[in-house]
Amino acid sequence: MSVDPRIIIKSHIVTERSARLKETHRQYAFEVDKRANKHVIKTAVEKAFNVKVDTVRTMIMPGKLKRLGRFAGKTPTWKKAIVQLKEKQVISMFENM
Repeated sequence: MSVDPRIIIKSHIVTERSARLKETHRQYAFEVDKRANKHVIKTAVEKAFNVKVDTVRTMIMPGKLKRLGRFAGKTPTWKKAIVQLKEKQVISMFENM
């Protein structure tokens, strides 16, 4: 798998829970490529944001059923990664959010 951070990390997840994790535990949530493993995610975050990563937790988020009138569909399944940084490391890009 390619280690280009722009391919591995799709977006930063901004929710109330991710904001609380960022403030208390130095953890950041990202939507990542479904094929990426923890080692690839760790190197991608370290290259993209110039920080040192302590741990990576990943989970597959199942797609949800959606309806529009009589038509039903399903949103795609995606992968979420929660990355914890080492002591005194922050991603300054997300501190103002």
